[in-house]
Amino acid sequence: MAGILRSRLITPSAPLSIARALSHKNVFATRFIANKVPAYEGHIPLTWFENGVLAVGSAFMSLADPRRGDMVAALGETTAGPSLPRLRDVMLESPEGRQILKDRPRINSKTVDLEKLAEYPEGTFGRAYITWLERCGVTPDTREPVHYIDDPELAYVMQRYRECHDFYHCIVNLPVSVDSEIAVKYFEFANLGLPLAALSALFGPLRLNSAQLQRLFSEYVPWALRCGGSARSLITVYWEQRWDQNVEDMKKELGLWDAPAAKWRKPLKEAKIAAEKQQRRVDS
Repeated sequence: MAGILRSRLITPSAPLSIARALSHKNVFATRFIANKVPAYEGHIPLTWFENGVLAVGSAFMSLADPRRGDMVAALGETTAGPSLPRLRDVMLESPEGRQILKDRPRINSKTVDLEKLAEYPEGTFGRAYITWLERCGVTPDTREPVHYIDDPELAYVMQRYRECHDFYHCIVNLPVSVDSEIAVKYFEFANLGLPLAALSALFGPLRLNSAQLQRLFSEYVPWALRCGGSARSLITVYWEQRWDQNVEDMKKELGLWDAPAAKWRKPLKEAKIAAEKQQRRVDS
């Protein structure tokens, strides 16, 4: 089975190939999937059997190579279960969350004016986000689209969670690194309750050395569970309407506080200098 999973879990159409390879006699499943029409662009309907196979296969591939973002995304979708309806209900209970579900905004370099955010004053969330991107050397364009969730609204909830992940790093002051990512997963599990976050928190520490493990469980995990568990559900935050809000006021409103100090790829001073150079280029 491992050989089949390695060779076939590559493209969005792979689940169908896997299921048929493993169960060519499953006539009912084949007929069911053939008659199921995609519910949104990019949707790949799965039978319960295919969903299970993809969950196992993507878990195996994600553990073998955590850089496989497509496999991590597939694992999140196939294991989401009742967590997405619950998060959708949480959003519906909040005016801000209801507006998000109505507007269905997306977060990428085409929908977010990064140059404009760089013009925001120091201390605003928009400027903090730009500084975070610069310090980490990342862009908002790295999130996989949702494929395997049948309900369009629940698919959007998953997409929203996925695209807001960097905001969580930013507002609690954590960079992109293995130990920081695991800390954020503990935070997300406490705050949102997604199974993927729990799985990442469970198996992610296997990649850490003893010193990193000691700090993870003595500092980061206690912070993540306390902060994530007591904060407002971040799936209800309309981040794009808060660019000009003071980031410290925003933390107080949401019940957040900074994570234990982490090692950054680029010092804050260097990132600010780079941002200022970029702004001068824009102005000229």
